Amino acid sequence: EQAKMRTNGDGFGIGWYGEGAEPGVYREVMPAWSDENLMSLARTLKSHLFFAHVRAATGTPIARQNCHPFRHGKWLFMHNGQIGGYAQVRRALEARLPDALYLARKGATDSELLFLLALARIEQDGVNVHKAMRATLDDSMALMRSQGIAEPLRFSAALTDGRRLHIFRFASDDAPPTLYVKQGERGTIVASEPLAGGDDGWRALGNGEMLTLTLASAVAHSA
Repeated sequence: EQAKMRTNGDGFGIGWYGEGAEPGVYREVMPAWSDENLMSLARTLKSHLFFAHVRAATGTPIARQNCHPFRHGKWLFMHNGQIGGYAQVRRALEARLPDALYLARKGATDSELLFLLALARIEQDGVNVHKAMRATLDDSMALMRSQGIAEPLRFSAALTDGRRLHIFRFASDDAPPTLYVKQGERGTIVASEPLAGGDDGWRALGNGEMLTLTLASAVAHSA
């Protein structure tokens, strides 16, 4: 039977928190199912919080530095979606990064750029995470409009400092990438699609919804 969507094979990555404050990251450009090192890590790593991402490139090169999750200090970030007309606004958006975060940028993706732009607001301005992310998206869309870009901005993402997990689902055209949450006895799973084994307990986030998960609770916010 033919698959309804192509398999994401443009690299992958995992991130996790161990004993230190900063997370570990393992990223590669080969398909996840071909990496023996990933299989070994999956059998031995233990953490209270894991990130896992398989990439489908949207116009930027297939390279390790473009694979998710992205790390900066204590933060991890991963994203599905795109900035419409990214090539037209990339230079202007990068110019808005503080010097330290501009120098921290390793890849070429719009995902990493949105991550660092949001961190600039969170860490330097002391802004609430949800307000920082929404302001980052609003600024990006304003720049897109100024350049006459009709393509949408689509954003389904997860951001964490190891203590709180913030998830976001948004699109300027009311067609955001999917995002689901399932809370169970052994923990909480956030995924772009419900995992195999039944749909029971999965909840789809709405467009514009932001959710914060901690060790003990979940708090929802609307954009």
